[in-house]
Amino acid sequence: MELLTPFFGIFTSFILFYYRKDFNRSNLYLALFFLCSNLIVLVYFGLHLTNSPFWEGVFFVQFLPLSFVIGPLLFFYVKYAVSENKTIKPLEYLHFIPAVIVVLISLPYTTLPFSEKVKIAHHIQAVTQDYDFKISLFSLKQMLFIRPVHLLLYCIFSLMYFKKATQKRLGQFGVLPSNHWVIKRWIYTLIGLQLFISCYCLLDSYTDFILNNDFGIFNSKNYLRALGCAFFLQNIMLFLFPKILFDSISYPDVSLAKNRAAQIKKEKYPEINQSIAAQLENYMVTSPYTMPGFNLSKMAMDLQLSERVLSNYFNTELAISFSEWKNNQRIDYACKMIAEGKADKLTVEGISQNVGFSSRSKFIDAFKERKGTVPSAYIKQFS
Repeated sequence: MELLTPFFGIFTSFILFYYRKDFNRSNLYLALFFLCSNLIVLVYFGLHLTNSPFWEGVFFVQFLPLSFVIGPLLFFYVKYAVSENKTIKPLEYLHFIPAVIVVLISLPYTTLPFSEKVKIAHHIQAVTQDYDFKISLFSLKQMLFIRPVHLLLYCIFSLMYFKKATQKRLGQFGVLPSNHWVIKRWIYTLIGLQLFISCYCLLDSYTDFILNNDFGIFNSKNYLRALGCAFFLQNIMLFLFPKILFDSISYPDVSLAKNRAAQIKKEKYPEINQSIAAQLENYMVTSPYTMPGFNLSKMAMDLQLSERVLSNYFNTELAISFSEWKNNQRIDYACKMIAEGKADKLTVEGISQNVGFSSRSKFIDAFKERKGTVPSAYIKQFS
């Protein structure tokens, strides 16, 4: 049963890969982060639960470099979700130097014949439980202690970057994107879980390797259960943020939009965008966005266009995501109803249903983000 946790997480990472949009690179790094972190969980369970010398030989040490990759991937995800310029710089590849160093340090073990690996791994896992196994410059015990410290530092670094980027955008534009609250809640949740995992592993390593003492709560089974629950919660939490999972939501990608716009111009696509603009003008007469469940697929079907072409139009021509465009249209329609007195006999919930929102709370949140006030206060202005 425990093995379902990492396999479920690996499946989740492929969902993220599948729904990665052309105008958003952030989910690529989130997918890689989920893939690597769940592979590490699979390694834990493979070593401690299978009791198989074969799998002990496969997982022992060889997957250790992955532990030094998830921190940088977490940071890259946060960076690409909130920064304006999402172009990776050559110097940023230096974040992966610790992982490369661990690969080099592990070579004396990883280059051994497989039968030797099995013998060493099984002896340590099933007999001695002594991780003070010398590998080149460092011992396995030292690397296992450094690993949670590395992740902890990247959690702090990512959190600081997110706050700094948010303050910079607020100071620059005076307002945050409409999807800021979704990104903020998700990033805080993701980093919070990684902080728990890194601190828990660090405390376990400290009590075991430094104090040479087992407190009871840190025995092997409890340790694996706690980590398994944390990673399972991480995978489940992603499904509670469908906009992150399926919409690849992030702050607008300025650099990518400019590059794509240049490419479209080079390929003589302005005619396509002009055609879409003309179709939209006629299409908008019926206010289709007020229909419940209105989405990009429905719009593409109505206009007889592919979702990719339509998504490209919003991102390059309008420099806005479809979700933001849809909510903007709905809020504008609600404001028009209020200004014309058509909402006098309607409650806030009634207005939200009339403009297409699935719930009163979502309407209030979207209205406040765009107008800076709640609908009830806005209605009073026209009383």
